[in-house]
Amino acid sequence: MTTSLARQASRWLTTRRLRVHGLLLAVSLWSVYVWDVTAPGLRDRNGLLKGTDFLYFYTIGYIARVGHGSDLYDMNAQAAVAHKLVAESAGIFYLPLYGPQMSLFFAPFARLPYACALTIWLLLNIFIYGLCCYATWRTCARLRSEASTVLLLAIAYPALFHLIAWGQTSALALACFTLAFLALRSGWRFLAGLAIGMLIFKPQLGLLAASLFLFAREWKIVLGALLASLGELATGWLYYGTPAMRDYAHHLLHVREVLPLLEPKPDQMHSLRAFWSLLVPWPGLAFALYLITVVVALVLTLRLWRTTAPLSLRYSGLLLATVLVAPHLTVYDLVIVAPAFLLLADWVIGNPENRLNDEVKILLYLCYTLTLLGPIARWTHVQLSVIALSALLWLAWQLAQKNSTCRTET
Repeated sequence: MTTSLARQASRWLTTRRLRVHGLLLAVSLWSVYVWDVTAPGLRDRNGLLKGTDFLYFYTIGYIARVGHGSDLYDMNAQAAVAHKLVAESAGIFYLPLYGPQMSLFFAPFARLPYACALTIWLLLNIFIYGLCCYATWRTCARLRSEASTVLLLAIAYPALFHLIAWGQTSALALACFTLAFLALRSGWRFLAGLAIGMLIFKPQLGLLAASLFLFAREWKIVLGALLASLGELATGWLYYGTPAMRDYAHHLLHVREVLPLLEPKPDQMHSLRAFWSLLVPWPGLAFALYLITVVVALVLTLRLWRTTAPLSLRYSGLLLATVLVAPHLTVYDLVIVAPAFLLLADWVIGNPENRLNDEVKILLYLCYTLTLLGPIARWTHVQLSVIALSALLWLAWQLAQKNSTCRTET
């Protein structure tokens, strides 16, 4: 992208235009959602069970209540339990890949009727998402005057729509990343590690952070993460015993064998592995390219982290790299990038003289919106969001490098 073209496109992205786009997007997405779920009964207008993936969490919560640990990783047994709990769920199967501790978290929900439990869970997700966005926004001094714009864009974020539509757990991951950022900002590295370690319930989202902090020799963070992850896993082990943990480990180690079942819609995946799998028809070559680009992303993020740039830039890079490196990342997991949007936007506003600002603005807009075009990848075999996220990570590193150089010269 030439400088003049980037400048013209950047000028087109005015605050007023962003508000209009956000309003149109919010009205469109949430109108569709409301229309879909207001169908009578527990099936939506597309014939899908309302809450979709929440049924799995509701089922394992019931399994925790009755103490049948042997059913945690038995797909057929879980389907039978789910049908007993929710008659409309007949014929629905889920791959059991979450740790045993997650069933304990959802046990209280399983005490309620499915519709009531789902409503509470979705409201809790909205609350967590809103709180994380608010907490991050409060650290962005230059965005304080744009509260209404930030609120509108937060509501219209497509990843939030998918999170609610799927009834998934990504808001909990967002909470972990937000707490880690706030702890790092306050200089509490061990507490930041505890927050990162809690991601063990979605290990694919902690892969980049674990590697980064280990190679960066952030030992306080590593120690906190190790203790938190072991403590979380220990709760499941203490409740169910060794057999359940053995089953969990077995399913994780053999996850590649069930990827086609885990990812029935590749166009809804937004990581480097999904990008290469869509683009390259040969699985072996696609996986090799994924590993190569993972190493590149990790090295780039490590170099970014070691700069003297502000935490907002470095942590944004960590979040972007997290979604790119994750071996399994669905569209709803992109909610964890929301803090990066705020932090980078705040940095751009505070550094108007930077020559890369126009490119950053455009890529922020593209990363925010391109998930809407994900289904097109079924025919093009190119997931555009991954290209935009990769370019934004590269620019974050460039900004950090230039910021560090300026500080050194000063």
